[in-house]
Amino acid sequence: MKKKREGKTTSKIFDDHDHGMCFDDAIEQIENYFLKKNLQFTPLRRKVFEILIRDHKPLGAYEILEALGRDGFSSSPPIAYRVLDFLMEHGFVHKIQGLNAFIACSHPNHSHSPAFVICRKCEKVAEIDEKKSGISFASPNIKNFEVEKTTVEMTGVCTTCSSAATI
Repeated sequence: MKKKREGKTTSKIFDDHDHGMCFDDAIEQIENYFLKKNLQFTPLRRKVFEILIRDHKPLGAYEILEALGRDGFSSSPPIAYRVLDFLMEHGFVHKIQGLNAFIACSHPNHSHSPAFVICRKCEKVAEIDEKKSGISFASPNIKNFEVEKTTVEMTGVCTTCSSAATI
């Protein structure tokens, strides 16, 4: 049985979210994936993933570098970008284009086309699955073209920020 970590939900956009369980599950999933694929889950890869999964907040590359430096890791931009590229290639990290930032994947066990809701005030991000978003990601029938990746980013205001504005 997993020990439940104390942690708070970062925003109400994460419905009934137990972040301690989420964190533990994400670490377990990535460890199992690396074992199954015979890949090395190096301390640097682990630390970058932990930094990104810590509070579901999208972080820019330089914010990740600062966190790495604080934790005693090399904070060289090429190293961080290589790790981020590797984690994105294997589906554990997504890039939020609208924020030029990176976030840990909330659904790493399967291939999917992510959809994100982004609060324009607090910049918190939630990844929602295709069923919950109501958006169909069926591959369009485009002659002589195969869609390889689709990412949807929806920007608005979360209920926490909306409530704070009315007080």
